[in-house]
Amino acid sequence: MIIKGKVWKFRDNIDTDVIIPARYLNTSDPTELALHCMEDYDPQFTKKISRGDIIVAGKNFGCGSSREHAPIALKAAGLSCIIAQSFARIFFRNAINIGLPIFESEEIVDQCTEGELLEIDTVKGTIKNLSTNKVYRTDLLPEFIQKLISVGGLREYVKEEVKRRNNRNV
Repeated sequence: MIIKGKVWKFRDNIDTDVIIPARYLNTSDPTELALHCMEDYDPQFTKKISRGDIIVAGKNFGCGSSREHAPIALKAAGLSCIIAQSFARIFFRNAINIGLPIFESEEIVDQCTEGELLEIDTVKGTIKNLSTNKVYRTDLLPEFIQKLISVGGLREYVKEEVKRRNNRNV
């Protein structure tokens, strides 16, 4: 899979309360959550971004509460993926579970700027800065995680597996 988008840069330790403020956790509607994504960091964030854009952040992205709402808000806002130096482990898993691609890269975080265009090849494990033509490596996600992401997350993956097994047993 190829992902292309414009970079939005964020600092270290972006916690889940910044991604989606707790005052909006009375809903799990992705469209409603998307409206408030990152608003405490930048109140105009969702008005500035375009579908397919990419967040590039420092260390420990998604720290704090283990709420699933955070990656849901990011994905529903139209972000295509998150690249960070590191992720909080529970955020990492929640992102995978909802089908939001995430990648770790120390180099790209230090060497790209907001507004540049990136192209991620999830099969080759490369991140190309289309603005500078520099190419960076990222660890490949295991095949089963790539499958989860490609079908839209854990829920869709399980639906496909149940359907496949039912068809096999007929």
